[in-house]
Amino acid sequence: MREELTAGITPCVWNARYRADIAGETAIEDSWHRVAKALASVETSRQAHWERRFYRVLEGFRFLPGGRILAGAGSGHALTLFNCFVMGKIKDSLDGIFNALKEGALTMQCGGGVGYDFSTLRPCGFSARRSGAIASGPVSFMHIWDSMCATILSTGARRGAMMGVLRCDHPDIEAFAAAKRDARRLRHFNLSVLVSDDFMRAVRDDAAWALRFPPHGAVVRRLPARELWERIMRAAYDCAEPGVIFIDTVNRANNLWYCERISATNPCGEIPLPPYGACNLGSINLTRFVQSAFTPQAALDLEGIAATACLATRMLDNVYDLAHFPLPRQAKTARASRRIGLGLTGLADALIMLGIPYGSERSLSLAGEVMRTICRNAYRTSVALAEAKGAFAQFDARRYPQGEFIRALPPQLVQSIRRHGLRNSHLTAIAPAGSISLLAGNVSSGLEPVFEFSHQRRIRATDGQLLSVDVEDYAYRLYRSLHGEPAKLPAAFVKAAGLSPLAHLEMQAALQAHVDNAISKTINVPRDYPFEDFRALYQQAYARGLKGCTAFRPNPVTSAVLLEAQPERKCCVYGNRSG
Repeated sequence: MREELTAGITPCVWNARYRADIAGETAIEDSWHRVAKALASVETSRQAHWERRFYRVLEGFRFLPGGRILAGAGSGHALTLFNCFVMGKIKDSLDGIFNALKEGALTMQCGGGVGYDFSTLRPCGFSARRSGAIASGPVSFMHIWDSMCATILSTGARRGAMMGVLRCDHPDIEAFAAAKRDARRLRHFNLSVLVSDDFMRAVRDDAAWALRFPPHGAVVRRLPARELWERIMRAAYDCAEPGVIFIDTVNRANNLWYCERISATNPCGEIPLPPYGACNLGSINLTRFVQSAFTPQAALDLEGIAATACLATRMLDNVYDLAHFPLPRQAKTARASRRIGLGLTGLADALIMLGIPYGSERSLSLAGEVMRTICRNAYRTSVALAEAKGAFAQFDARRYPQGEFIRALPPQLVQSIRRHGLRNSHLTAIAPAGSISLLAGNVSSGLEPVFEFSHQRRIRATDGQLLSVDVEDYAYRLYRSLHGEPAKLPAAFVKAAGLSPLAHLEMQAALQAHVDNAISKTINVPRDYPFEDFRALYQQAYARGLKGCTAFRPNPVTSAVLLEAQPERKCCVYGNRSG
């Protein structure tokens, strides 16, 4: 029954995005064999054994490796296996700016998304030291990146998204916050403001806020902190951007607090990274671990999830020894920490199949238990890998265990880390997992609630063309197959629109305690949601120790990815390359 539920959508999405152009790859099973063989090929012994085990965990969509891994591993093509990168520091010169642009283009050409901190660029109106010319500011240069991304996309390369961030004390922060009010501007960027503890205190205390350049340089001007916060929040309310990254929280909780300073994230925000860092992602599909779905005996197989987390950790670690990097500096930085981001997807559908409403106390407790299971088994596996293969290069046996996140792990596990080290500096993240969840029969994405039980989804194919697909939610389709179309849906069938925004925030907080990287989460709010309540969500996110916050309110500026289903519409590829 479960296999039949993926029969409709899976071949369409697989053919459009993940099928490798090699002889003999005619079904998704061939892709699993290709990926399992490639990842096992870097093992120093028992390669056939690991290939079989890797295939079993991929089979049936139990483990969904990041899209770049699924599309590229073993394909023979020079595509990166990493979904995203944070790029190097942009030097404040024309040469530095265009060198950074070139590095971004080379990375995106290989299929990787990019994140940039534009805070190093002088504000609009400042004079250039050498030429005496007047600077146009970081937002103006972001348009060049936006055009580059559109050009790379038009060549048919895999689409790589971009993240642009700016410090909350940069003199151009107001222009940055308002940059996407124009629906024609910066369409290939996600934007986020780097918000500091000092700024949040100034907002709380209604104090003046200093804008400076460079960050610790002379004060350019001052304004009320609440006025700036209001501008940022109004822009987010009106056009869904910018998001907010609580950058001091990110650095305080960073496992590598002693050797790196983070100022940017990957495009979806779930992996904060140092310059030239890479994100290596995978998600455990929780719907495959629900036993006796839609019955009083329904239960979640936590032992199966634990075993899958162990194998998935090994697979993602092997990506570092197999992967092609667009730039040498990316290879050096990424391999020094061997970060991975193992998370979950299908959470909302799994809860529905278990009869547990999303947002209820029981759902928060179970979700936390699942993520704790994934986290601790990933760490235990990483310890064993370090013992067998060596710890990551930046591991410091004295300082690493002092990290905020590590101190919260079980004492016995911390002792093992001290004794043997870790293979990977970071191990958990929760990504959007949108396309790979669609591939797995349209299970609910990441930790998000179900958007609609029946809707139309747009994704971009490998050739850049737009694919439009009518889909039904996995749990909804399973229930209908078991009980028929007329059957009334149980109370656990909760949609995003039926949840309070606070319920979204509480689910993110329930999982964050077991996530050493970060979480990509969109808090859906209704169009008529009061602005004061919207603003308060971000302040509550900060108070709860979350690393970032993004809320989406329906608006005329931001186009939708999920659309109302249209009867009789078939899976097809359109010629339009925009959107």
